[in-house]
Amino acid sequence: MRRWLFLIPLLLALLAMTAIVQAQEGNPDFPSDDDVNVIAKQLYCPVCPNTPLDVCETQACQDWRDEIRGQLAAGWTEAQILNYFVEQYGERVLAEPRRQGFTSLVWLLPVILTLLGLYVLTRILKSWKIAQARAPAFEVESPPIPPETLAKIEEEVEDMW
Repeated sequence: MRRWLFLIPLLLALLAMTAIVQAQEGNPDFPSDDDVNVIAKQLYCPVCPNTPLDVCETQACQDWRDEIRGQLAAGWTEAQILNYFVEQYGERVLAEPRRQGFTSLVWLLPVILTLLGLYVLTRILKSWKIAQARAPAFEVESPPIPPETLAKIEEEVEDMW
């Protein structure tokens, strides 16, 4: 049993040394296709309408993905790469519009319309409830029939028999 206790610190020391060696070597596979596609999903193809860059197979999209790979390898951040493509090709290349300026309406308008619709719906329901409360009951009394009219009706009924 004591022999095993001696091996545990030795194994932990070996694991720590391999981790240090791997950290010093760096990651030769960076940037991977997944790293490139994280950014490519946020861009649209410059040639095909409404096609995300990460799934498009045109030569232009392959060139853009290669450019993204090079920028990542050079140490660019995701925001820097997206800003580069917006500066080069305009806002239309972004899959999701930025939340600033006029394009903020894309994000705010659905919320505003939903709240407005709920407000109108509650006002309509309240007005129906008030109108229903003010409505007369179903038992409406009819005005009294004058005695002359009753006499004529009785006469006509007797004539029918």
